Amino acid sequence: MTDTNETRTRILAAAARVFAQKGYHETRVDDIVVESGSSKGSVYFHFPSKERIFLALIDTFTDLLETRLRESILSEEHGLQQIDAALQTSLKLFQQYRGLAKIVLVQAVGLGTAFEERRRQINTRFSAIIQARLEQAIKDGSIPAQQTDLAARAWVGALNEIVIHWIYTGETDLQETLPALRSFLLRSIGIVTE
Repeated sequence: MTDTNETRTRILAAAARVFAQKGYHETRVDDIVVESGSSKGSVYFHFPSKERIFLALIDTFTDLLETRLRESILSEEHGLQQIDAALQTSLKLFQQYRGLAKIVLVQAVGLGTAFEERRRQINTRFSAIIQARLEQAIKDGSIPAQQTDLAARAWVGALNEIVIHWIYTGETDLQETLPALRSFLLRSIGIVTE
């Protein structure tokens, strides 16, 4: 990794900590400068505004989540197994990166058109991944035929709500929700579990 990439990564890591602690509105670029141990010029070289730093964090987390989901899906052969793997991977990643999850799912809400458009794009990306897995599950006979686009969006919404509740309350290990969440989501597509 070049020095420029290392600096950018250090700035993003510092920004994630500051945003997670202070929130978007209370964070100043100077806070990120201090936390990252960088100069103000270096921060502005990589990110011309606080908004761009925030969007870069959203993109970083989203790309990481998508990469891990695709890897977990490729490790399984059938659609329903792929769905299970993706759900487990999602919860593990949200648990591991709670601060980034908070930034993406909580702090980005209501920050204006640029952020809302980014959130819509992210939800569309993940709905498409789920929809493809549901369509594969229909093809291999694991689930009955259904409107996969609607089911995928409902799943994204349900997962968002579970994670957001966990972020706000911190009341339980996110992994502990997996059996009940899995059962609920599978029932929504016509699979009854014990």
